[in-house]
Amino acid sequence: MRRLSVFNLVSLDGYFKGPNGDIGWHSVGEEQTDFAVEAAGAGGPLLFGRVTYELMAGYWPAPLALENDPILAARMNSAPKVVFSRTLTKAEWNNTRLVKDNIIEEMRNLKRQPGKDMTILGSGSIVTQFAEQGLIDEYQVLVNPVALGDGTPLFKGMKKRLNLKLLNTRTFRNGNVLLTYEPVKP
Repeated sequence: MRRLSVFNLVSLDGYFKGPNGDIGWHSVGEEQTDFAVEAAGAGGPLLFGRVTYELMAGYWPAPLALENDPILAARMNSAPKVVFSRTLTKAEWNNTRLVKDNIIEEMRNLKRQPGKDMTILGSGSIVTQFAEQGLIDEYQVLVNPVALGDGTPLFKGMKKRLNLKLLNTRTFRNGNVLLTYEPVKP
């Protein structure tokens, strides 16, 4: 059975988006880029909700990304991708499949299929829905040393408690801290 992990950046006060959806505070240095290149090199499917998908699909195939981060851009563009959205009518980014309905059942089916592990990037509403169903095997949370005071929490709207066990920490030179957790089985 394939594993499903989440990778998200959050502020010190727990927001993954600032007021009005602002992510300009995301601080990612060279170390995190190297980490991302290594993770993207694993070649497993990348999963998105509509908002994150549109942001990523608008950046990674663009000349700026290809110039600034050619290795990561190549991996992002060639990776298999799944976008979960009831409102998108098509997904044109290379190697992307659109799932419009029954996302929980579709995620269960994806986990049962053979293949490489999968990673959700961003996509807070999808993370919350899958977390509540016990579908996520690992949470990688990159804490940026900034307090926003307001924004969108990572688990906005979560209706039941999620107990986690810390597996690992990694501190980067720019002050970011990667926390890796797994859910505590009841």
